[in-house]
Amino acid sequence: MARRLAAVSAFYTYAITVDAVTTNPAQYVGRPAVDQDHTTTAALSRREAMRLLDAAVADSPRSHALVDLLLSTGVRITEALTATEAGLFRDRLVIRRKGGKKAVVALPEHTATALYGLVGIMGTDVATGHETDRLIFTTRTGAPWARTNAHTTLTRLATRAGITKPMSSHVLRHTHATLALDLGVPLHHLQDSLGHADPRTTRRYDHSRKRLANSSAHTVGQLFE
Repeated sequence: MARRLAAVSAFYTYAITVDAVTTNPAQYVGRPAVDQDHTTTAALSRREAMRLLDAAVADSPRSHALVDLLLSTGVRITEALTATEAGLFRDRLVIRRKGGKKAVVALPEHTATALYGLVGIMGTDVATGHETDRLIFTTRTGAPWARTNAHTTLTRLATRAGITKPMSSHVLRHTHATLALDLGVPLHHLQDSLGHADPRTTRRYDHSRKRLANSSAHTVGQLFE
């Protein structure tokens, strides 16, 4: 409801700027409170993530490279699909974040191997990068791999892997973040890895923050024993 009201209000705000209307009827409508730390996206468990990756390996090099990249680095689907061979190195990948800003993400060795296996480039190029703006993820004809088609592939792979949770590329981004926090990656490091401007966005992935076992009272309280 809050999202729909925000959309209506934004539409009328724009309409006012182009002199189509004079007032915004949604401006003073009360909106439900929204918990900024809440997310409805369900992350995959570690076992489910491994099953999805196995299904991707069995499907095709392209599916393998995409699933490995999304799970291992947490990049957005658009960032993955717009990455070029010129930005691929043996330990990192140059991507473009929201707004077109360049960013560098670290690549685990197995992820880099999957990507290089997809583009078919080995040897010295692995160390130096490549002078080409060709996309890494393309169709058989060399056309850009559409986001909708990539989502269809992920859904198909999830079905093969026996995963019943709703599947999308954001589920894999959420899975990366959840697993990272479970493995002890500091929140601020994860924030930088995911490219979040606001740490509150990253906190949505921290499902353990409400556990009493993680309360600061346990640590500080020891000072007064």
